[in-house]
Amino acid sequence: MLHFLRFLLSIEGNVVRIRSMNTPRWTKLIDFLQREMALPTSAINFGLKQCEEQVNLLPVVLWQYGLVSLEQLDRIFEWMEASHS
Repeated sequence: MLHFLRFLLSIEGNVVRIRSMNTPRWTKLIDFLQREMALPTSAINFGLKQCEEQVNLLPVVLWQYGLVSLEQLDRIFEWMEASHS
């Protein structure tokens, strides 16, 4: 089942934050993308704008626009699966 999420973006320096009551998983994803994958804030912000309120589509959107490679996409999905357990 897809999880739909309303969010407000906040960009503080080079950090993208999602402000919402029930977003710890997505906040961790953003943190993973920034710290472990070294994705620029601008790439994450662009991806979030493209996927509108469907944050669960963020990894695919980043790949679709060439902001992550197929190998990186696989790593993101592995992280998401491990963090969901």
